Amino acid sequence: MKTKLLIITPPFTQLNTPYPATAYIKGFLNTINVDSVQADFGIEVILKLFSKQGLRDLFFNAKMDSDVSDNSQRIFALQSEYIKTIDAVIAFLQGKNPTLALQICQDDFLPEASRFAQLEELDWAFGTMGTQDKAKHLATLFLEDISDFIVECIDENFGFSRYAERLGRSANSFDELYETLQQETTYIDAILISILKERIESVQPTLFLISVPFPGNLYAAFRSAQWIKQNHPHIKISMGGGFPNTELRSLSDARVFEFFDFITLDDGEVPIEELITALTTEGPEKKYKRTFLLEDGKVVYKNNSTRQDYKQSQVGTPDYSDLLLDKYISVIEIVNPMHRMWSDGRWNKLTMAHGCYWGKCTFCDISLDYIKIYEPVAANLLCDRMEELMEKTGQNGFHYVDEAAPPALMRALALEILKRNLAVTWWTNIRFEKSFSKDLCLLLKASGCIAVSGGLEVASDRLLKLIDKGVTVEQVAKVTRNFTEAGVMVHAYLMYGYPTQTIQETVDSLEMVRQLFEVGVLQSGFWHQFAMTAHSPVGMYPEKFGVKKETEAIGTFANNDINYVDSTGIDHEKFSFGLKKSLFNFMHGICFDYELQDWFDFKIPKTRIPHDFIFDALQEENDFNIKSSAKIVWLGGNPSTAFFTKTKKGSSWEMATLTFHDKKESFSLQTNKAEGEWLTEILKKLEVSNAKTYTFQEVKADFESVLEDFELFWYSKPIKTLRDYGLLVL
Repeated sequence: MKTKLLIITPPFTQLNTPYPATAYIKGFLNTINVDSVQADFGIEVILKLFSKQGLRDLFFNAKMDSDVSDNSQRIFALQSEYIKTIDAVIAFLQGKNPTLALQICQDDFLPEASRFAQLEELDWAFGTMGTQDKAKHLATLFLEDISDFIVECIDENFGFSRYAERLGRSANSFDELYETLQQETTYIDAILISILKERIESVQPTLFLISVPFPGNLYAAFRSAQWIKQNHPHIKISMGGGFPNTELRSLSDARVFEFFDFITLDDGEVPIEELITALTTEGPEKKYKRTFLLEDGKVVYKNNSTRQDYKQSQVGTPDYSDLLLDKYISVIEIVNPMHRMWSDGRWNKLTMAHGCYWGKCTFCDISLDYIKIYEPVAANLLCDRMEELMEKTGQNGFHYVDEAAPPALMRALALEILKRNLAVTWWTNIRFEKSFSKDLCLLLKASGCIAVSGGLEVASDRLLKLIDKGVTVEQVAKVTRNFTEAGVMVHAYLMYGYPTQTIQETVDSLEMVRQLFEVGVLQSGFWHQFAMTAHSPVGMYPEKFGVKKETEAIGTFANNDINYVDSTGIDHEKFSFGLKKSLFNFMHGICFDYELQDWFDFKIPKTRIPHDFIFDALQEENDFNIKSSAKIVWLGGNPSTAFFTKTKKGSSWEMATLTFHDKKESFSLQTNKAEGEWLTEILKKLEVSNAKTYTFQEVKADFESVLEDFELFWYSKPIKTLRDYGLLVL
């Protein structure tokens, strides 16, 4: 029997770009010649809902009674205006109708409800926004107004990037979700099922794979599986993805298997291949890889396959075909530069490496395979995949979704991109480690890297040590400075409420963050409260970190977020508003002169951090020691060299003028003739487009084969000028 797979992401994840899990699996299935069709039901439901006919149906089905808020009554009264403008706005956000921006920016085009009230506070933001961006933001507010109406009058569980998330969060018991699934389908469910029905009929799959990345996809995954079980019971259904990988590792509730036949964990390639084999061959014993299923009414975990997981070089290039790439919508929800990149524009998502090369952070799920098993992909293969994706999708933007991209591999990737002369835009997540020198950051920028995000976490050296982050605040400041000066935007993940964190440390952490923004080395950030997870060192050995689990009981369904009691007894939640409000202002370059106390409506201690701590940390001189194995690369072009004779007091020297043209300007430098001739030749060898990369030792040896005093020349003015224009030491 020939296997046909349908792979879906259920609603909802992102509006602007597909979540990549199904594309990864489809790319792998191509390598083993298995037919598959993929779909992102999130964007399909949104497009059906936010259309003229969708809004007509929506307003017709809305529950309008005396308890409905004034805001929803206003939207209901203006329904003809919403119906009139919706298709044009969606087309604009899909990039198909750019001239509409001029209309949207007039204040009489879009109907306005409560979301637009915040515009007065955001007037200053539009000073730095172009017309297109301003219109995108206004169009986003317009959609959010409709979303508010849906939540109040249609379906309380609706959300653009999550659906019924509450039912999936910390769901130790399956009871609430199970009970909800016994109730009548909702308005949103009906739209989802109409799309699912159509796809099942056209594809006629034998195996249905549902990828569930987040809690906000879980309810829709179960609704989809439920409908298939009721209407196409011969189709086998399997769940995989980030949610089961982290939350369902101790699953024991048999009722889950009324909806699913299989749930697979961790890397999906071999588990899916073994499922296909088990479903298409007869045999006494079926082989499974990391798979839950039901046997004799009991949940069992089968891992009896001897097959090894595939190497990253063998899993193929993600395949985005079947997905509606031209239909995704770019939104600007908040004027946070990094959050904007997540929601605006289409990105091809790739990974440089499986797992995390550091793999030590104590708040992280480092005991799980997706972090624990580190395996990088060769830079030339990454570039092959980038070129293949550019050809297939027509998009040259890449988001490397690594836990933390390895600096050595980032360097190799940047060199490979430059060697191939590719015009790409990319960004990724990093650790702020000292390997990110000024020159490496310049190389990354030259290759198309526009932004990095990294965990500063708690900006306190004691807590960074406890987290085992392997960085100090001072080091983070220097790395963020190097990226910023190279023109790469930096976003910091910030954490509060880590076990044993004191109020003083929270205040000092805020002061560090204030200074990092004030000196201009951070452009974006986000505070989140520490959460204890079952597979992190803190969750596994809480006593080592001064916390105690509220219960040792393991849930029969999800088991990841753990409630705990901190020995300090501090209510960290109360800091949330002040931390976030201060950061919002710092990101926009204002309020640095406010006292930290001004951000909180309760008494806090004064900071113990000197007011110029970060400024002083950045004043240290650069290290002049260059390793002999360091790579030397020239990003500029060949100079035009002119020779002339210089005469002074009766003596004359033969001199050289080397003139260079870069993308912005032209510049010249002067040396004696011999040095000029050597420089002209060595720069040709050091060009980034060359196959061979020279080390510092090799450059020195080349110089000393014809001249003397290499160190004296290396630290001379001509080389200093070249260093400013793209002669990099890596």
